[in-house]
Amino acid sequence: MEAWFSYNWMVREQWYEWCGELTEEELLCERTGGVGSILRTLFHIVDVEWSWIRSLQGKPDFQEDFEGYKTLEKVRKLDAEFRPEVETFVYAWDDNMETRIFRDPQPDGSVAVDAWGEVMRHMIAHQIHHLGQLSVWAREIGKRPVSANFIGKSLIKPEE
Repeated sequence: MEAWFSYNWMVREQWYEWCGELTEEELLCERTGGVGSILRTLFHIVDVEWSWIRSLQGKPDFQEDFEGYKTLEKVRKLDAEFRPEVETFVYAWDDNMETRIFRDPQPDGSVAVDAWGEVMRHMIAHQIHHLGQLSVWAREIGKRPVSANFIGKSLIKPEE
């Protein structure tokens, strides 16, 4: 689990660096698909990751409002504020947590029941999905996207 979250954080940081080369207008430009813009997508990734971790811990959740985070600097700062809580949870992960029950109230009044391990993998896939959208948008504006390659990032050390 830890390697995948580390991968997501590493690639997210690379996207922040990539975004540093764009104008504010390019970052906020409404695009087809995803949650609308490059910056809003990065904000969404950070907010959703933190929200799921808080939900698993039984802590109150609230949705941050993108209107207060319309610069790359503010999104990065929010990520830096949320990351320690997420890291603490991820680094404390053990096999006993894998099948714990998570009850997620739905808007229709029903309750979805999932395993914690399933929720964690959903969070990993969620970011990867949205980074794929960023890659498409990067190509649309004529820029090379950040590599999605897991290999070569030294996240899992081979045995000697």
